[in-house]
Amino acid sequence: MSAPTDSDNISFEEMAAPGMGRGPEAHIERTAADLEAVFDVPVRISVVLGRTKMPVSQLLRMDVGTVIELDRQVGEAVEILVNDRLVARGEIVLVESRLGVTMTEVIKPQ
Repeated sequence: MSAPTDSDNISFEEMAAPGMGRGPEAHIERTAADLEAVFDVPVRISVVLGRTKMPVSQLLRMDVGTVIELDRQVGEAVEILVNDRLVARGEIVLVESRLGVTMTEVIKPQ
């Protein structure tokens, strides 16, 4: 194995795709049409009402009508996940006779 050279020490910004880094390309205006290639890519959307932990023995004793206490209060925002990544928070709404979610906060990537 050879010793590392200056060319081996590439920063994350240098590796980023054009338009994604901090170089001159970062200021290019992007539109929805630029994403057209991914419009038909399926994603999994999940809404998390709350979470809880319990031992397997308690899980096995569950039956129809069992109430599971969650870590959220009534009216507290639910989490909206896309492919298991938190992207927003929202509120549960009733749409005709079905449940839905209204986004109230979009989570910015870090």
